[in-house]
Amino acid sequence: MNQPGWALAQRLNRLWGSLDTPDLIDTVLRRLYPERIAVTSAFGAESAVILSLVAECDPDTPVIFLDTDWHFPETLEYRDRLIETLGLRNVNTQQPDPVATRSLDPQGDLHETDHDACCRLRKVEPLARALYGFDAWITGRKVFHGGARSVLGVFEWADGRVKVNPLANWTPEDIKAAMAERGLPPHPLTAEGYTSIGCFPCTRRPAADGDLRSGRWAGTGKTECGIHAAL
Repeated sequence: MNQPGWALAQRLNRLWGSLDTPDLIDTVLRRLYPERIAVTSAFGAESAVILSLVAECDPDTPVIFLDTDWHFPETLEYRDRLIETLGLRNVNTQQPDPVATRSLDPQGDLHETDHDACCRLRKVEPLARALYGFDAWITGRKVFHGGARSVLGVFEWADGRVKVNPLANWTPEDIKAAMAERGLPPHPLTAEGYTSIGCFPCTRRPAADGDLRSGRWAGTGKTECGIHAAL
């Protein structure tokens, strides 16, 4: 554990962690990390809420989208729709390194044999490049997602920078209400029963007795791509 980083995250939680979400986002964007913070978004089932709150504060905030080459077409269309609807002016679409892709996944079937290696190639390493130079980043993770996310602080320390989870303590009802109140369009696949949407080879509808993310890497025991948990 990085003790100075952990201590910083705890101090930020004490000072700012109980702020209302819009005030928290304003604080981290304008006061704590101006021009040194980015937002990551998969433009998935719940992404519109955090992106709306960020755009309301500063539509020029850098937004990082990892185009893995395996997204549903509906996700790419939704990304473009949200960019236009919310007026996002600084979306950075990051793709896997083409040289590494040709070397490690020449046939495009790495996801069939090694999920972790595929996620590392297409998500973890591109994100590390995209976050270079930033001191903090904002995520849309929430405690109700379950699994490793069941214990989340509003502020965390990970990989040498502060991670901010403004919606950590929101409930599914909070998300639904915010979508309605803000008139935000839903991801098209939510109407088909998808509750957590990633790359299409590794995304299913959730299990009847599972949590919202049980359709991700179903049947493998894998629950995170590696962006939020080391592979």
